[in-house]
Amino acid sequence: AGLGWIVAGAYLFRPRTPDEYKQAVRALRKSQYQDAVKHMDTLIQADPKNPFHYRFRAEILRVWGKLPLAKRDYKKMTDLAPDMAVAWNGLAEIQLQMGDYEAAHVAALKAYQLAPDEWVSAYNLGAIEDRLNRPQDTLEHLRHALNLKIPDARHRLLVHLYMARAYVRMNNIPAAEEAVKKIQGLYGGIQEWRTLMKSDQAETLRAFIEADVNTATALADGELAIQDLK
Repeated sequence: AGLGWIVAGAYLFRPRTPDEYKQAVRALRKSQYQDAVKHMDTLIQADPKNPFHYRFRAEILRVWGKLPLAKRDYKKMTDLAPDMAVAWNGLAEIQLQMGDYEAAHVAALKAYQLAPDEWVSAYNLGAIEDRLNRPQDTLEHLRHALNLKIPDARHRLLVHLYMARAYVRMNNIPAAEEAVKKIQGLYGGIQEWRTLMKSDQAETLRAFIEADVNTATALADGELAIQDLK
């Protein structure tokens, strides 16, 4: 659970040595992270200027919980492909998970400037601004993300959570109440997150997102007053 998009992405890169990717994917599925990384090391040694190799190794490291090493690889990716939004988005996500919100914001803003019409860029930027307690910016970018049609319920759920928090911070309780109604209508998104977080390979995901999922659940169930949302 939770690895499908990483695995699928591996086959979109069309590497010169696809067998190494296949072996890395097999190892990743078995939680054999060290072996998966070794396969990517081989590819990187043979093709050190391919940014997608660093991206896939970074995602393996991320699942493994080696966030500083994942950050290193995403930074390398931004050096090799500075105009690639996915590189800056990956760097922003890692820095966000590491709690370096200011640095994450710089990277997310760069991704957004490169890809303003991709919902992931707007979503990441708004989520980071939630952490930075910048409610007006949070609302601006998350509204834009919604307008770009976020495909899955679990991310729309968090958008409305962060928007509700932004409204509370701006003392706009009626707007926060409307956002909570949206959360209640996306209860399936809570279940999606719960399912993903049950995976043995979701440790870093749980550490980062579980508190937000718990808050959304408490709001949806009426166990947390909107005024207490912080």
